[in-house]
Amino acid sequence: TATELVILFLLTPTFTITDWIYVLQHLIVLGIALTRPPAKMRDYSVGSSIAVGVAYVYPYAQVIDLRWSPGQVASPTTGLVLVMLAAGLSLVSLLTMGRLFGVRPALRGLVTNGPYRFLRHPMYLSYVVADIGYNLQEWNSVTLLLVLMGWASLVYRIRAEERVLSQHAEWPAYAALVRYRLVPGIW
Repeated sequence: TATELVILFLLTPTFTITDWIYVLQHLIVLGIALTRPPAKMRDYSVGSSIAVGVAYVYPYAQVIDLRWSPGQVASPTTGLVLVMLAAGLSLVSLLTMGRLFGVRPALRGLVTNGPYRFLRHPMYLSYVVADIGYNLQEWNSVTLLLVLMGWASLVYRIRAEERVLSQHAEWPAYAALVRYRLVPGIW
């Protein structure tokens, strides 16, 4: 997280409110990482490790690519609105998870309140909405490819997390009550 913050400061020439929300989230994540309870179970598989790595790398790869090869502007205002909505959802999801948050699929407990009453993975939905928003601001074929790779890793992570969370006694009831993982009414 600390390394990611340094990279963010180096790659971002000016900070918007969205950037400051992102920084706040990373500071919260750093605090959580230092104080969270140990996991009862973790997924250290190669697949999960690759998915976590892709999830961390692809947003920065997009920023770097757009510096080398400027993209097309589609709708900056709509993009900014989506990014801000995504940042808000991500922050609320993170605060709701609190000390149960982790990067790698792990069982520390089960969060069923806040946005988790409506979707099993609202933080990941925020990533998808943010990706759409950022690409509406500026995109090219490489950034679209990177987003698709990021979303594939996200789907893999969802499945891996749910395999681990299924070991929680309350998981079957929660999964039956909250049917959708990522997109309400679809999946």
